[in-house]
Amino acid sequence: MAEGRLPVLAGFDGSEASREAVRWAAREASSRKRPLTLVHVLARPFQHSLPMRIPDEQDVMEKLSSAVLRELEALEDECRKIDPDLEISKDMPIGDAAEVLVELAADVELVVLGGPLVGSRTDRLGVTAAEVVARRAAAPIVVVRGEAGAKADAPVVVGVDGSTVSERAIAFAYETAGRLGRPLVGVHSWGETAFNPFDIVDEWDADRSEFRDRAREVLSESMAGWAEQYPDVPVRHVVGPEQPAQMLLGESEGATLLVVGSHGRGAVRRAFLGSVSHAVLNQAPCPVAVLPAE
Repeated sequence: MAEGRLPVLAGFDGSEASREAVRWAAREASSRKRPLTLVHVLARPFQHSLPMRIPDEQDVMEKLSSAVLRELEALEDECRKIDPDLEISKDMPIGDAAEVLVELAADVELVVLGGPLVGSRTDRLGVTAAEVVARRAAAPIVVVRGEAGAKADAPVVVGVDGSTVSERAIAFAYETAGRLGRPLVGVHSWGETAFNPFDIVDEWDADRSEFRDRAREVLSESMAGWAEQYPDVPVRHVVGPEQPAQMLLGESEGATLLVVGSHGRGAVRRAFLGSVSHAVLNQAPCPVAVLPAE
């Protein structure tokens, strides 16, 4: 792959949700002028129930591979209806879906999955494969759930909390809004304000307007500078006292895309998505993009 031409990777597991994700990925790859890679991860038959290979396993794998290839070829035909000039490749690696997708994400521009599930398996802690990929992949991941807003004013919504990963989410959201000609909505909640335990009484006694003003300042500072790069993108700021996930889910009704950063907090940050990312991946009414933490 030539430098600057990293592909958009679409994971396909045979479900209708993943078919829609492939179609979404084809439109995205066409818009980004990037190649599209269709991937179905093959699991060895019975590998999770038997400790040994069975004599005719190779025959089973060959039949399975042939069936999957026919599915991928049919999807390729659908994608070419979206963009006849789209460069499309197909891959059928063998292994655990989440683990393989995390590895492949190191060399792609974007991972697109149907969600919230990829296949039917979850890891030991009950976390969906999509969440495993979202918390560990080096590339942004889009989980296609619900429907993207079809109206011309359907916005791109981005969650802003002042963190480094939030800055990357803002950049991704601005680029998407500019490329698609959509407005942008920046959302920040003072419901997640971190209080010093010794000052909490004074904080809660403060005038409510002080929290609102502080939240507006965080949001404005975080999004400052992008308007010059994307002067044609209309921007609206939303602040409020509700919890971040609640605000984002409300603003994402009818949205083109919801963009958030992936960062857990505290000692378990490497094991889990942040609570906001987890909530929107499983509840948002539109496609969700999760930007990786460094």
